[in-house]
Amino acid sequence: MRLSELEAVVESLLFISGEAVPLSAIAQTIEMDKATAKAIIHTLADKYEDEKRGVRIVELEGAYQMCTAAECFEYIRNMYKSPNRQGLTQALLETLAIVAYKQPITRAQIEEIRGVSAEHAVSKLVEKKLVCEVGRMDTPGKPIMFGTTNEFLRYFGFKSVTELPPLEDAADHEGKNENYVIEE
Repeated sequence: MRLSELEAVVESLLFISGEAVPLSAIAQTIEMDKATAKAIIHTLADKYEDEKRGVRIVELEGAYQMCTAAECFEYIRNMYKSPNRQGLTQALLETLAIVAYKQPITRAQIEEIRGVSAEHAVSKLVEKKLVCEVGRMDTPGKPIMFGTTNEFLRYFGFKSVTELPPLEDAADHEGKNENYVIEE
């Protein structure tokens, strides 16, 4: 198969999926190794970027997704006459930052850090699909553990949570929770 045909297949896979597609699935589908598949994806992504196309290919935790270009947002919103994209309040941003840096984390642990109830903030972040349940802590009561989602990565333009800016006081970030069970 020629390169242009492979690009067309990858493009159609990403378009039809609507979700992030793992590199391994793309490579398997086009019957190529991961390095070749990744090169094809990056070539397509560069073309979209260079030509200022209305769609982009973004990487999310080793998977790829086709998304609309950010510069087209106003036009899309006008077409669908949706209200302005609601921003995040200070409380939501604080809670989201705690989850992003300390994940997996329970609501009680968030409340301990913030010093106030986090029930509303956590439920709003779950509603906005920026955080989700990632498991349960292996302690009495089995409290829910929260972590960030791919929507969080898209919202802030990260490929992975490893791209988060470093904390000023790294000692605060050392103690990630290890007493939890990931649910599948």
